[in-house]
Amino acid sequence: MAAHDDITPSAVHEGMNRNELFLEYLPTIALQEHGRCVGCEALVRWRRGSHVLYPGDFVPVVEDTPVSGLLTYWVIDTVASELGDWLRRHRSAHVGINIPPEVLGRGGLEYASRRAALFEVRRQIILEITERGIPDRLGLAELRDLARGHQLIAMDDVDLDESNFIVLSRQPVPVIKLDKAFVASLTGTGGARLEQVAALIRMPGHYVVAEGVETVAQERLLRDIGVQYAQGWLYSKSVPAEELKAFYAARS
Repeated sequence: MAAHDDITPSAVHEGMNRNELFLEYLPTIALQEHGRCVGCEALVRWRRGSHVLYPGDFVPVVEDTPVSGLLTYWVIDTVASELGDWLRRHRSAHVGINIPPEVLGRGGLEYASRRAALFEVRRQIILEITERGIPDRLGLAELRDLARGHQLIAMDDVDLDESNFIVLSRQPVPVIKLDKAFVASLTGTGGARLEQVAALIRMPGHYVVAEGVETVAQERLLRDIGVQYAQGWLYSKSVPAEELKAFYAARS
């Protein structure tokens, strides 16, 4: 993560108000379906002066602050504006949106999705949460309600250590996204780690997405052990909405 000592929650808020934030979309590929594109993940960027900042540069700064919710709702609004009609035309496509755990359980997600006219395509939205901030009691209750309503929920940045298994066993998370560093380690370790991934895939109702796939060797290994989906530069970098739509059309 780059060092930007002047980045504060108020600076991020001001950047939002100045329309300096924008979204790019990272395609998601179906490994077992000849590389078909099945959707994407929305990724926020911040054009600050002559530099573009990435989520790791500023999202951790706003965690557990009011700006975290504002940023989440801005992303929902922007996805609705850029991809809402596209999602309604392509009912099998999905878009992942990163959701900070502190936002869950307060009613804001439903309100924001209704206001942005995304509620009718809510089952095409994957809510991606990370292990670093486990939802509280209200958040877990909302996750369970969302799961019962067939909302797709993903655990992001999973590296399959023991704590991950504990977290996964307690939360209704059918989509497991393997961390880029973990995926990179698979080609060098094999054995136990490959069996961990295979065990996840065998869990009924679970889907595995490998992040950071960059080589054909990684892709082959992941496909051979049954991983269903992948993201990474082997397929595409993150792109603006119109380029994502063209990529989807060419690989759907």
